[in-house]
Amino acid sequence: MSWLQIKTLIHPEQAEALETWLLEAGACAITLTDAEDNPVFEPIRGTTPLWQLTQLTGLYDGTMDIDRLQQALAADWAERFADQPQPQLHVEILEDKDWIREWMDSFHPLQMGSRLWVVPSWRTAPQPEAVNLILDPGLAFGTGTHPTTALCLQWLDGLDLRNKSLLDFGCGSGILGIAGLLLGADQAWGIDIDPQALQASHSNAERNQIDLTRFPVYFPEQAPQVTCDVLVANILAGPLIDLAPLLAKQVKNGGLMALSGILAHQAEAVSQAYQPWFDLDPIQERDGWIRITGTRRAEQDS
Repeated sequence: MSWLQIKTLIHPEQAEALETWLLEAGACAITLTDAEDNPVFEPIRGTTPLWQLTQLTGLYDGTMDIDRLQQALAADWAERFADQPQPQLHVEILEDKDWIREWMDSFHPLQMGSRLWVVPSWRTAPQPEAVNLILDPGLAFGTGTHPTTALCLQWLDGLDLRNKSLLDFGCGSGILGIAGLLLGADQAWGIDIDPQALQASHSNAERNQIDLTRFPVYFPEQAPQVTCDVLVANILAGPLIDLAPLLAKQVKNGGLMALSGILAHQAEAVSQAYQPWFDLDPIQERDGWIRITGTRRAEQDS
């Protein structure tokens, strides 16, 4: 069966009314996206930014009478928004496809550093002798495709993690904690506020034949007060700044830290938050995102 996709450009104040109208007219799904490609990755605190121009997409089955739909919309729009021009509807025909296969084909094994590969479960590992982390895209953040995850994985790949412990704060899919264990760490812990993240971390650990006692995961309020040799926190700049004293306490003297989920213009603020406890390395950047790493100074020097 083919599908019809209807797209139109609207202003934010029109979005709710038109979305409701298209759903009442039989849309199977509605998507709202930024029409100007100006995403806000992390809004300024206390603000609620809105897209100035929104692209609204409605999906209909191929039997929909588009001419009748357009006529009905024109009449209804004239009644509701008499002082505003009617949005133009652009119609596309989507031929039936195996969308699951299309989605699966878009994911390929990714090399992270010299030893580590992230491999979807339906793909063959390019280097069977390498450290292969089997991971499927799922509900929780962290598949290796985002620059922040890649920056952290490459950093872990370059460490000697033998006999080390690792804390993955904001574990998401568990990819960083699991990678650390596969690269030689003895023990890892994961912390996240999202129950789906904890579930995904457990599932991915089992998929990689990691004993769950080596990678227990917790909500923050339930997590044990551990100190670790290596800490990774791939979250957002605001929480990283707020959590600096807590995270610093969880790294042993001489231990290592990597922070990401940070945009380039946020680097200075995050760095300043951690300088009281860490000797920081040069910042690494990828596609506008950065990674901050450092070594925990001895307690008497903090």
